[in-house]
Amino acid sequence: MTYVVTDACVKCKYSDCVDVCPVDCFREGPNFLVIDPDECIDCTLCVAECPVEAIYAEDDVPVDMQDYISLNASLAKQWPIIIQKKDPLPDHEQWAGIHGKIDQIER
Repeated sequence: MTYVVTDACVKCKYSDCVDVCPVDCFREGPNFLVIDPDECIDCTLCVAECPVEAIYAEDDVPVDMQDYISLNASLAKQWPIIIQKKDPLPDHEQWAGIHGKIDQIER
């Protein structure tokens, strides 16, 4: 099993999770982070660090966010590793409570 970054991260890109990851499995896109399922060791450390609760165990991803499972896997192959916490996006507070943002992901 792996962990999956979902909708709440889109256009927010909090990276608190990156600092606690022992295997550097996070990948960074322009306005979203993903987890590389081939690198994730299921340690759960990232889940508690996410301020918007965007990270789920693969088996627990809500039904309406199932597309994020394959999206994390495919984007992880394209995006670079992020190993250090960065500031969230400038307008993160505006987007934090908005749902259904999959179409807002910049690739």
